[in-house]
Amino acid sequence: MDEDCKDSGELTVYRLVFTVRLIQIINFFVMATIRRFEDLEIWQLARELAKNIFKITEQSGFLHEFKLKEQVKGSSGSIMDNIAEGFGRGSRLEFVQFLSIAKGSADELKSQLHRVSDYNLITEEVFKTHYEQADIVGAKIYSFMDYLNKTEHKGIKFKDRK
Repeated sequence: MDEDCKDSGELTVYRLVFTVRLIQIINFFVMATIRRFEDLEIWQLARELAKNIFKITEQSGFLHEFKLKEQVKGSSGSIMDNIAEGFGRGSRLEFVQFLSIAKGSADELKSQLHRVSDYNLITEEVFKTHYEQADIVGAKIYSFMDYLNKTEHKGIKFKDRK
């Protein structure tokens, strides 16, 4: 009986080690395939958010709210633009900095959604949907920043520097 438990324990450890190694290999190939900012999930989500925000700003409630309309569209577009610009810098640390700006733009958009809702320019349902979408984008940006801050990858700009 004790021998079976020992074998089972060793098999569990082996499976755990195998699973961890498999995840490392998958992560390597996933990261290796990101050659363009358009391949980043966070950019894709930010783009979708910007498109959705544009649609709501084209509604009649925004007809005379020119400045607020432009601010809301600007902050939503800034999220995807800063992700792209940071990626294009070719440096992990610069990318993290631009991701931080993108995260700030996501929070700015959430604040603006509160104003738009307070002014009764959108329904509560539209507010909740877009606020949640901005919150998810912000959380994913934060998670990606956390990953980049823990990795040793320097980026193409500094890859051969010691």
